[in-house]
Amino acid sequence: QLVESGGGLVQAGGLLRLSCAVSGRTFSSYRMGWFRQAPGKERECVAAISRSGGSTYYADSVKGRFTISRDNAKNTVSLQMNSLKPEDTAIYYCAASTAPDTTARGLPWVDYWGQGTQVTVSS
Repeated sequence: QLVESGGGLVQAGGLLRLSCAVSGRTFSSYRMGWFRQAPGKERECVAAISRSGGSTYYADSVKGRFTISRDNAKNTVSLQMNSLKPEDTAIYYCAASTAPDTTARGLPWVDYWGQGTQVTVSS
Protein backbone atom coordinates (compact mmCIF):
# COMPACT_ATOMS: atom_id res chain seq x y z
CA GLN A 1 0.00 0.00 0.00
CA LEU A 2 1.27 3.46 -0.96
CA VAL A 3 -0.18 6.44 0.89
CA GLU A 4 0.67 10.01 -0.13
CA SER A 5 0.43 13.11 2.04
CA GLY A 6 1.45 16.74 1.87
CA GLY A 7 -0.56 18.13 -1.02
CA GLY A 8 -2.44 21.40 -0.80
CA LEU A 9 -2.86 24.93 -2.09
CA VAL A 10 0.14 27.23 -2.42
CA GLN A 11 0.93 30.49 -4.17
CA ALA A 12 3.28 30.63 -7.12
CA GLY A 13 6.86 30.68 -5.95
CA GLY A 14 6.00 28.72 -2.83
CA LEU A 15 6.99 25.23 -1.78
CA LEU A 16 5.43 21.94 -0.76
CA ARG A 17 6.78 18.59 0.36
CA LEU A 18 5.01 15.38 -0.61
CA SER A 19 5.59 12.16 1.26
CA CYS A 20 4.67 8.57 0.46
CA ALA A 21 4.59 5.83 3.07
CA VAL A 22 4.89 2.28 1.77
CA SER A 23 3.68 -0.74 3.69
CA GLY A 24 3.29 -4.41 3.05
CA ARG A 25 6.21 -4.69 0.66
CA THR A 26 9.99 -4.83 0.58
CA PHE A 27 10.43 -1.13 -0.04
CA SER A 28 14.12 -1.22 -0.90
CA SER A 29 13.47 -3.69 -3.73
CA TYR A 30 11.51 -1.10 -5.73
CA ARG A 31 12.52 1.78 -7.91
CA MET A 32 10.27 4.64 -6.76
CA GLY A 33 8.88 7.69 -8.47
CA TRP A 34 6.36 10.49 -8.56
CA PHE A 35 3.92 11.08 -11.39
CA ARG A 36 1.45 13.87 -11.93
CA GLN A 37 -1.68 14.28 -14.00
CA ALA A 38 -3.28 17.60 -14.81
CA PRO A 39 -6.85 17.88 -16.15
CA GLY A 40 -6.98 16.86 -19.79
CA LYS A 41 -3.35 15.76 -19.85
CA GLU A 42 -1.58 12.42 -19.72
CA ARG A 43 0.02 11.19 -16.54
CA GLU A 44 3.75 11.96 -16.60
CA CYS A 45 6.71 10.88 -14.50
CA VAL A 46 8.30 13.94 -12.89
CA ALA A 47 10.92 12.23 -10.74
CA ALA A 48 12.34 8.79 -9.95
CA ILE A 49 14.95 7.39 -7.62
CA SER A 50 17.00 4.21 -7.63
CA ARG A 51 16.70 1.52 -5.00
CA SER A 52 19.75 2.75 -3.10
CA GLY A 53 18.84 6.41 -3.55
CA GLY A 54 22.11 6.98 -5.32
CA SER A 55 20.70 8.08 -8.67
CA THR A 56 17.74 10.17 -9.65
CA TYR A 57 15.75 11.17 -12.72
CA TYR A 58 13.83 14.41 -13.29
CA ALA A 59 11.59 15.57 -16.06
CA ASP A 60 12.91 18.69 -17.76
CA SER A 61 9.91 20.67 -16.54
CA VAL A 62 10.87 20.23 -12.87
CA LYS A 63 14.66 19.93 -13.03
CA GLY A 64 16.32 22.29 -10.58
CA ARG A 65 13.09 22.87 -8.64
CA PHE A 66 12.05 19.42 -7.40
CA THR A 67 14.09 16.97 -5.34
CA ILE A 68 13.22 13.32 -4.79
CA SER A 69 14.59 11.37 -1.84
CA ARG A 70 13.96 8.09 -0.06
CA ASP A 71 14.53 6.61 3.37
CA ASN A 72 14.77 2.82 3.15
CA ALA A 73 14.76 2.50 6.95
CA LYS A 74 11.41 4.31 7.20
CA ASN A 75 9.90 3.00 3.94
CA THR A 76 9.20 6.50 2.67
CA VAL A 77 9.84 8.48 -0.48
CA SER A 78 9.50 12.26 -0.64
CA LEU A 79 9.27 14.99 -3.23
CA GLN A 80 10.41 18.46 -2.25
CA MET A 81 8.87 20.99 -4.62
CA ASN A 82 10.28 24.52 -4.66
CA SER A 83 9.57 27.55 -6.83
CA LEU A 84 6.17 26.15 -7.70
CA LYS A 85 4.40 27.39 -10.81
CA PRO A 86 0.71 27.34 -11.75
CA GLU A 87 1.54 24.72 -14.38
CA ASP A 88 2.62 22.37 -11.58
CA THR A 89 -1.05 22.09 -10.57
CA ALA A 90 -2.03 18.42 -10.81
CA ILE A 91 -2.79 15.29 -8.87
CA TYR A 92 0.50 13.77 -7.76
CA TYR A 93 0.90 10.02 -7.47
CA CYS A 94 3.53 7.95 -5.73
CA ALA A 95 4.59 4.88 -7.71
CA ALA A 96 6.64 1.75 -7.19
CA SER A 97 8.29 -0.18 -10.00
CA THR A 98 10.27 -3.39 -10.51
CA ALA A 99 12.02 -1.71 -13.46
CA PRO A 100 15.81 -1.94 -13.36
CA ASP A 101 17.81 1.02 -12.06
CA THR A 102 19.83 0.93 -15.27
CA THR A 103 16.90 2.50 -17.13
CA ALA A 104 17.49 5.98 -18.53
CA ARG A 105 13.81 6.69 -18.12
CA GLY A 106 11.96 7.56 -14.94
CA LEU A 107 9.72 4.58 -14.39
CA PRO A 108 9.12 2.70 -17.67
CA TRP A 109 6.36 0.75 -15.95
CA VAL A 110 4.57 0.95 -12.61
CA ASP A 111 3.62 -2.01 -10.47
CA TYR A 112 1.86 -0.13 -7.67
CA TRP A 113 0.20 3.29 -7.44
CA GLY A 114 -0.76 5.50 -4.54
CA GLN A 115 -4.21 7.10 -4.40
CA GLY A 116 -2.94 10.56 -5.36
CA THR A 117 -2.78 13.93 -3.64
CA GLN A 118 -3.89 17.26 -5.10
CA VAL A 119 -1.39 20.08 -5.56
CA THR A 120 -2.80 23.45 -6.58
CA VAL A 121 -0.57 26.44 -7.33
CA SER A 122 -2.32 29.79 -7.60
CA SER A 123 -0.95 32.65 -9.67
